[in-house]
Amino acid sequence: MNPNLLNVTPELAASVATKTAAVKDLLSEVANTAAPVTFANSLGAEDMVLTDIIASTELPIEIFSLDTGRLPLETYDLMAEVDKHYGIKLKIYFPLAEEVESFVRNHGINAFYESVALRKACCYARKVEPLKRALAGKQAWITGLRVQQATTRVGLPFREYDEGNGLEKINPLSDWSEKEVWTYIKLHKVPYNALHEKFYPSIGCAPCTRAISMGEDVRAGRWWWENPDSKECGLHVKE
Repeated sequence: MNPNLLNVTPELAASVATKTAAVKDLLSEVANTAAPVTFANSLGAEDMVLTDIIASTELPIEIFSLDTGRLPLETYDLMAEVDKHYGIKLKIYFPLAEEVESFVRNHGINAFYESVALRKACCYARKVEPLKRALAGKQAWITGLRVQQATTRVGLPFREYDEGNGLEKINPLSDWSEKEVWTYIKLHKVPYNALHEKFYPSIGCAPCTRAISMGEDVRAGRWWWENPDSKECGLHVKE
């Protein structure tokens, strides 16, 4: 979505203001009661909203990103822009070289197209294992997940216990609509991934992300060759 083309009505602006205040209250409470807290910034539109809120309120919340080694150029450009715009050095986690080498050696460089199992194995090496290192020693982690993003996220609470990682998981934007996300970005002049203007509403690794057509689901461009019910990388799947 291009925020410059978005019509921000008074009702939409009011809704965003109310929800922003609620997010600030939640993040402040978590930062004060569940420290140390970290925020997993995947550099999508939702995560840029949370980055702006955390930076503007100067909350003691660490911000990290996972560099899978196969991200689009535009995502790397945004990493640099976050540093420049907010003065924030994202804490970057990379996959373990031996994990990626083993996957590619045994299955091939693009084996994730061949089956859900192989795709999830690639996601594990490049995303899930680095996430476990990023969350080590933390009491809570923050995500930009929203209910409207996917069928796998229906009923998403603002707070839940992440049994797989052994800590609390905070989803402050759970009830936000896509228009509300982009209204915040427009009103607060938040930097965002240039691919969003090229019909990429959801952005992951370059080989596993494509633009979507008018009327398609916002997650249709992620692992587009798979059934919608399997479209999670493993970062947000309950055990």
